[in-house]
Amino acid sequence: MSPTQEAVKAELARLELPDGGNLISRDMIRALSIEGGAVRFVIEAPSPEIAKHMEPLRAAAERAVMALDGVVSASAALTAHGPAAKAPSLKIGGHAKPQEGRMNPPGVKSVIAIGSGKGGVGKSTVSSNLAVALARAGKKVGLLDADIHGPSQPRMFGISKRPASPDGKTIIPLEAHGVTLMSIGFMLPEDKALVWRGPMLMGALQQMMMQVEWGELDVLLIDLPPGTGDVQLSLGQKSDLTGAIVVSTPQDVAMIDARKALDAFDTLKVPVLGLIENMSMFVCPDCGFEAHLFGQGGVAAEAEKLGLPVLAQLPIDLDTRIGGDEGRPVALGEGVMAQAYATLADRFIKGGIV
Repeated sequence: MSPTQEAVKAELARLELPDGGNLISRDMIRALSIEGGAVRFVIEAPSPEIAKHMEPLRAAAERAVMALDGVVSASAALTAHGPAAKAPSLKIGGHAKPQEGRMNPPGVKSVIAIGSGKGGVGKSTVSSNLAVALARAGKKVGLLDADIHGPSQPRMFGISKRPASPDGKTIIPLEAHGVTLMSIGFMLPEDKALVWRGPMLMGALQQMMMQVEWGELDVLLIDLPPGTGDVQLSLGQKSDLTGAIVVSTPQDVAMIDARKALDAFDTLKVPVLGLIENMSMFVCPDCGFEAHLFGQGGVAAEAEKLGLPVLAQLPIDLDTRIGGDEGRPVALGEGVMAQAYATLADRFIKGGIV
């Protein structure tokens, strides 16, 4: 039987801090979750300087929780509040400004758009984990969250601070897990809606492409919004994209919209590098039975019809969901899903795309 959160907190309360109090009384535990005997939590230090000296405490917290009855694994991450960054004195959005040349960030070798015909197929999850996997393979990777109305990369990478803007024009991107990041979600509260028309979306996209100091990158991944709207049109017409990836689940209703995304890239003369089938199956952790909850073969059939490769078939996975919610993409680990994304990244590298 899995332990309760109260039991875990009671055990953590026994770990005294050098300057008084304990992890619970000092309110330093975040994101405590218990899934089938697997306990995960984050220890939030008051400052990065203090966090540097807390590794022994983090390890002790894992050992203490692991000793509880019913715990099969315990994982504690260490984080800290950083100094508040100066808010950029620039306005995000507005109409795009006239500019010379194409909308290609300097220093970026290749730009890959990751799209889907509809929402909810895991496009952003694939984008974040592919970015991490490429970074772990030694590549310099940037990730632009171009889903202006529904940015999710700040949560998936565990970042809540704003990027700096030293001159009101240049934007200094943030970094997490080896990936350089920019998202409109860094500029606004998580629950703030952006009620913008197309021209304002284009202005924001232009700023995040051309005013962000991306630096020297092997690849910039662009997490597109669902559908075939203004963002896709502007990128296809004004940027020299290396190619695009289309993510879909296997069921017919998802494939109907995925075909529209594929047709849009074809219309915009953007080469499609391949398809990724997400949520392809559910593997029972107890008996190993494979259940194809969303159907089977739809993505492969479409890929064969178009002469495109299926780059990966990714199952429904609990650790992937937990990692996205907790700001630690599953590709950071060493399990089956981390290996799947490592294999996907290796395919891009060996193919000379990245």
